[in-house]
Amino acid sequence: MTYADFAARVVATGVLSDPWLDGAPRFEEEPVILGPDAAEALAAAAEDVAAALDALCRLVAAEPELLDRLGLTPIQRILWHASAPAWHVLLRADAFFVDGGVAVCEVNCDTPSGEAEAVLLGRLAARPGLDDPNRTLLGRLAAAVESVAGRPRPAVGIVYPTEITEDLSMVRLYAELFAARGQRVTLGSPYNLGRGADGRLTLLGEPIDVVLRHYKTDWLGEREPVWLDEEPPNDDAPLAGPIGLLAGSTTPVVNPLGAVVPQNKRAFALLWELIGRLPPDAAAAVRRHVPYTVRLEALDPAALAATRSDWVLKSDYGCEGDEVVVGAEVDDTTWGQSLALARPGRWVAQRRFVPRPGRAPVVNHGVYLVAGRAAGILTRLSDRATDVTARTVATLVQP
Repeated sequence: MTYADFAARVVATGVLSDPWLDGAPRFEEEPVILGPDAAEALAAAAEDVAAALDALCRLVAAEPELLDRLGLTPIQRILWHASAPAWHVLLRADAFFVDGGVAVCEVNCDTPSGEAEAVLLGRLAARPGLDDPNRTLLGRLAAAVESVAGRPRPAVGIVYPTEITEDLSMVRLYAELFAARGQRVTLGSPYNLGRGADGRLTLLGEPIDVVLRHYKTDWLGEREPVWLDEEPPNDDAPLAGPIGLLAGSTTPVVNPLGAVVPQNKRAFALLWELIGRLPPDAAAAVRRHVPYTVRLEALDPAALAATRSDWVLKSDYGCEGDEVVVGAEVDDTTWGQSLALARPGRWVAQRRFVPRPGRAPVVNHGVYLVAGRAAGILTRLSDRATDVTARTVATLVQP
C-alpha cells in the first residue's frame, strides 16, 4: 500500500482530513509495537511525574509566594487561584526511553492535543493479538467529564479557538463522543460564553453544565513576547470578559484553570528547587524521570555558553517544539544570541538527554492520563527534537 492509499483511509475516517503537511506525510502506516514491560514503564513514569506535579501544586497553593518563581502575569495568577490546587483531568506527558529508564521532559496539562490521531490511527492499525492502548481513552475522558459535572449526561460546552483549524479533528471527535452518549454539545469560542439567569454558564446562549476547555490559559491572559527583540502581538490584552465568566462561575471547567501553573515549564524547575520538600515518592519520581531543569536566570551565562551541547532552552508556555533551542543542534553564535535575547523570567534550561533510538532517532511517546491514570499513547517519530514536522504513528502493545 502506498502512502497515498493510507492517506485515503485516514481521510475516510471523516475526522482526520489532513494526512499531509507542507507536502510531506504526517503519518506512517506501520504501527510502533511496544512490549508489555515498555508500556508499563511509560505509564508508571507519566503517572509518577503527574503525582509529583500535584504535590507541587499543593505546595504552591499553600504558599502563594512561590508563584513569583514562575513568572506568572497578574491574570495568570487569577486563573490559578480560580481553581487551585485543582489542575488536572486530562494530560499528555512526553516520555522517551533513555539508557536507564524513561525521561519525561514536559507535560501538557492545559490543552493536550493529538487524541484524534492516537485513537483513529490505532483503529486503522488494529491487528489480532495486539492491544490498542487508546481503545478506552475517549470513554474514560467522557466518564471523567461527567464526574466533574456531577450529573449523568451533562450538557457540554466545548470552548476552543474557532479561528484555528489544527485541532478541529479533536474537537469534532469530542463532539461526536458526547453526542453518542445522549448529551447536548455546544461548540464555541470564549467570546461566545455568557451567564444564564440561573447562574450557569451559557455558550452561544445554550445553558451548559460543564466546560471542556481547549483554549490555552496563556492565550486567555496577557500575551507577551518571550524574546527581547520580538514585537508584541497586535492583540495582547487579556480576555477579561470570558475570564470573569470562567473564573467566577460555579460551572466546572475541564481542564481546571489551575493548569496554568503545571503547564508552565518553570514548574519543572520548581520541582527541582523544592525537591527536598516534596513527599518522598514525588521526589524520587523527579530524580528518576525529570531531566534537571533550572530557571534560566539562575544559571551563569558564561557557564551556559561554555556547555552549549548539554542544555536545551525552553520558554514557559511554548509548545510543539516552538520556542525551543537545542544547544547541540545550533552553533555558538545562535546559542549566544538566544541567551542574550531570552526575556528574563520566561525561560528554563533543561539538561539535554539522548533518547534511545527506535524506528527513528527520536521516538516521543506522549502518554495520556485521565484523572492521574494512564489511558493512551500518542507516538511521534522525528530525526531531531519533536516539532510539528514529526510523523505520528499508531501504537500497539503486546499483551
